[in-house]
Amino acid sequence: MNPKLKQFTTTGIVLARTDYGEADRILTFLTAYHGKVKAIAKGVRKSKSKLAGGIELFSVSELTLIVGRGEINTLISTRLVKYYGNIVKDIERTNAGYEIIKLVNKNTEDGAEGSYFHLLEEAFKALDDTELDFKLTKLWFDMQLLKLAGHIPDLQTDAAGVRLAASDTYDFHIDEMRLVPQAAEQGALNTNHIKFMRLGFSASRPQVLGRIQGAEGLTGLVQPLVQSM
Repeated sequence: MNPKLKQFTTTGIVLARTDYGEADRILTFLTAYHGKVKAIAKGVRKSKSKLAGGIELFSVSELTLIVGRGEINTLISTRLVKYYGNIVKDIERTNAGYEIIKLVNKNTEDGAEGSYFHLLEEAFKALDDTELDFKLTKLWFDMQLLKLAGHIPDLQTDAAGVRLAASDTYDFHIDEMRLVPQAAEQGALNTNHIKFMRLGFSASRPQVLGRIQGAEGLTGLVQPLVQSM
């Protein structure tokens, strides 16, 4: 963000909210073009606040802020662009949404690139889709977060640099982020798991994973592995 700007408008998603004083709230936004931004919303906890409608969780909003002298700006205007209301209608989707928000907040710096904003927005869209298993959305999100951080595992060759064989099974070596071949059918991962992971890391939307036959069963093993990465 240009420090010479006195006021700016941007698109943002709420990552964190902290009550302050009697009626104010300090918010952390992930924005499309300014990275992470902190702002105080004065009087937002009052029943007639005009700011409240544009700073809901699981929503995308247009924000206008006055640049502060320190790290906290002042939020003066909000306009709700999109609210993903289906997320809060289901406790499992809600919990998944909270976890995704926390992961983004934890794994981004103030100058986070716009890719993180678009990833979070895409995750909201998927969680809002009640036809799509929320576990697939969470798996896809975790994969994409690893990808943005530059931690994609090698899913083409094994630990010795040998190209993976469809007939072999493998275990995954976390420290090296590589697959290790195992005796026939002794490894935890077969060719279906590996293809599923390749697709998950390359897919632009989690709905792609939902088209795979047996996706829910594959997710059960792949999810904890990806989380451990």
